[in-house]
Amino acid sequence: MYKITFSLLLILCLAACKNTQSNSQVEPESTAVNDTLTFVFASCNDQEREQPLWNPILGHKPELFIWGGDNIYSDTRDSSKMRADYNKQFNQADYTKLRQQTKVIGTWDDHDYGENDAGAQYPMKIKASELFWDFMELPKGDSLRDQPGVFHSYVHKTDQGSVKFIMLDTRYYRDPLLKSEDPDKRYTPWPTDHDGWFLGPLQWVWLENQLKDTAHDFTFIVSSVQFLNNADHGWEKWGNFPAERIKMYEVLKQAQSKNIILLSGDRHHAEMSKDDQAGLGYPLLDFTASGLTHTFPGSPLEPSEYRWGEGTKELNFGLIKVHQPSKTVVFEIRGKDDVLIEQFIQSY
Repeated sequence: MYKITFSLLLILCLAACKNTQSNSQVEPESTAVNDTLTFVFASCNDQEREQPLWNPILGHKPELFIWGGDNIYSDTRDSSKMRADYNKQFNQADYTKLRQQTKVIGTWDDHDYGENDAGAQYPMKIKASELFWDFMELPKGDSLRDQPGVFHSYVHKTDQGSVKFIMLDTRYYRDPLLKSEDPDKRYTPWPTDHDGWFLGPLQWVWLENQLKDTAHDFTFIVSSVQFLNNADHGWEKWGNFPAERIKMYEVLKQAQSKNIILLSGDRHHAEMSKDDQAGLGYPLLDFTASGLTHTFPGSPLEPSEYRWGEGTKELNFGLIKVHQPSKTVVFEIRGKDDVLIEQFIQSY
């Protein structure tokens, strides 16, 4: 289903016409300016399963690929097993083609952190960090390897400016979850006055400093766990720590960075969430792409007040195109055989 408003479509058409006119006048192809950043965001990839989405992803020739977490499934406290699981994915034929021609960045979630729903108490997190950075091909001497947690940022420069990506770590510092007494739910939110950490003090200070940066046209924040979808379900979400979720809203409202967009995974479905009342001067979007190798299509999506569109439980990846001259972003949920499942357009 296409989610395109007429006014936003008109903006894209005008931008395309402008480019066509200038190219038809005097500019040779060698001086043409690339004004659109194309990148792919995806999560939930089991190295032991069939991986049918790499070829469609490769077909789009993205300039950047972002892992949203659960990049492998290695629920273990055995570092040799985790290393072997990472190596299997690293050497998967189609993924090898991708990383050889595309910049790869990302963060982790629980299954590549090492344990389902794990947080700060997971005893192998320092070794798991080392293996994560190896998988991401971070040089051995890089200072990020000495940092507690895998949060970091990356700036992608384009012909028209730059786009910043902030990778959060929702595992290393996260305090225990509150188990639900409801047999149909795994967890229930803590009381609003609960002082448990979701990101931890060091990461919060770092994030606030990152969002003082005004040099970039867009800032994408990658959170492995959904932020906006706060539905009444028993799974992981920012809403399990209400005070931390409120704090994030405040941090975003005070941010000086331009055009902030959230990306999330974890849920084994894809959807766009939208908050028009976030106080940013523009809608806050949380684009979820989750399910490179497995989803659970037999069950419906839970109701969510923030859902924009319908969402899907088919295998999926997110294709994102940032058109900097018009400050317009196109989000596409794509599936097997590169089928377009949903499309969203937002101008800033």
